[in-house]
Amino acid sequence: MNSATQIGRLTEPEAPDAELDLAGSAPDPLTIGRRVRHVRQEAGRTLGDVADAIGISPSALSLIETGKREPRLSVLAALAKVLDASVQDFLSSAPPSRRAALEIRLEKAQRQESYEALGLPKVKVGPRLPDEALEALVGMHEAMASAQADSAATPEHARRANGELRERMRAADNYFGDIEAEAATLLKAINHPGGPISRAAVDRLAGHLGYKLIHTSDLPGSTRSVSDLRNKRIYLPQPEAGQHDSRSLAMQAVGHHVLGHRPPADYSEFLSQRVEINYFAAALLMPEKDTVALLRTAKQDKDIAIEDLRDAYAVSYETAAHRFTNLATRHLGIPVHFMRISQEGVIYKAYENDGIVFPSDATGAIEGQRVCRQWTARRVFDQPDLTQAYQAYTDTRSGTYWCTAVVDRTSAGSFSVNVGVPYQHVKWMRGRDTQERSVSRCPDPACCTAPPQPLAGRWDGQAWPSARVHSHLLAAMPPGVFPGVDDTEIYAFLDKHAPTD
Repeated sequence: MNSATQIGRLTEPEAPDAELDLAGSAPDPLTIGRRVRHVRQEAGRTLGDVADAIGISPSALSLIETGKREPRLSVLAALAKVLDASVQDFLSSAPPSRRAALEIRLEKAQRQESYEALGLPKVKVGPRLPDEALEALVGMHEAMASAQADSAATPEHARRANGELRERMRAADNYFGDIEAEAATLLKAINHPGGPISRAAVDRLAGHLGYKLIHTSDLPGSTRSVSDLRNKRIYLPQPEAGQHDSRSLAMQAVGHHVLGHRPPADYSEFLSQRVEINYFAAALLMPEKDTVALLRTAKQDKDIAIEDLRDAYAVSYETAAHRFTNLATRHLGIPVHFMRISQEGVIYKAYENDGIVFPSDATGAIEGQRVCRQWTARRVFDQPDLTQAYQAYTDTRSGTYWCTAVVDRTSAGSFSVNVGVPYQHVKWMRGRDTQERSVSRCPDPACCTAPPQPLAGRWDGQAWPSARVHSHLLAAMPPGVFPGVDDTEIYAFLDKHAPTD
């Protein structure tokens, strides 16, 4: 599947040599110098001739052309006059030729501190250096820089990539028609009658694609599934966690093959693929046509409830909540937001297209931030009965929102799963008659981050907590095509389970 509507592939393919196009950014002295040299040589003028004509030394002009000196505007104006050009010819941020672009990239690479630290001599970039050698040198430098970046990647890289992915999802209202179409085609191929998809139907679906699903108890701990592409087998964990998880994991594994995934080039693509297969699995578990029909009936009755989606398709509340965000805006005209947060209020997942403002860090990332104590997603933990959905209105700095939240208890702790809509759309939702209401003034510290004055007055300066250090925040991102996966472990697993001839 190669449509431009896919998550993570929402832009047109790059044209050949697109990597050499540096346009769109301010020109640097090196690019200006190369453009000056290009214009001079095109005019058939020598370095000394042009330097004499504008009243500077040939060495000074050479420093400008090699990017070692930034020229004053008056010098560029003089050069333009002598060379019958315009100042703008020199100030374009695009290199004048492919050769010049390669020379600039090599010069910049050799000026990096990381290259200086190697103690290696610099290659002189001159006209006698063949294009093939220049390309090879640039390629080696950039491959080395990429390897260094991979080995030193931190969670900040992941947060930035996740933020960019969330922006793309918001632009599409979290709806991706091509993935919906792929799921519908597969369901039709196995004659699925509608309603919840069974384990047997998942096996038929995999068989239709030429794969066999095998559940095993010794799946490598760093994996959720392993696909043997040679023997067309997909290995999954034993379904001790429940049928829902088993079905979903199987369809996510199948999704990689249906959606035409290749080994991810970077962490951003890895995240995009992960979102795609989650979407694909949800589209199979809760088919678009039937789910939209159910939601439209509920909207007509002004009785939309996430619990009804959960029960109708025998999925988890979180899966139902995610699926609602896929379909609500595109088919019902309802903007939404979604959160999964810990009991301490820390965001693990979030999405919005309804204008709500999530807390964020300097990079714009929201994962890891703490939401206001007054938001429904946190207030649900204060309820006496944690098995029931909790609804409330919250007045925030970006408007008033109605939200419904449930507590999801897991082996990793308790989490809140929250879905919300702006006040003007609450008329369609079950639970809109709630009398629960709160006011959030965050990010004002007086709202919930600063202790109340009486409490602070008694204990300020008298408390010394020993904070729990989250060591994963300091660790580098696991290197490799599939982060954190040990290839030796995977290959040994496949060797062990591969069919013998």
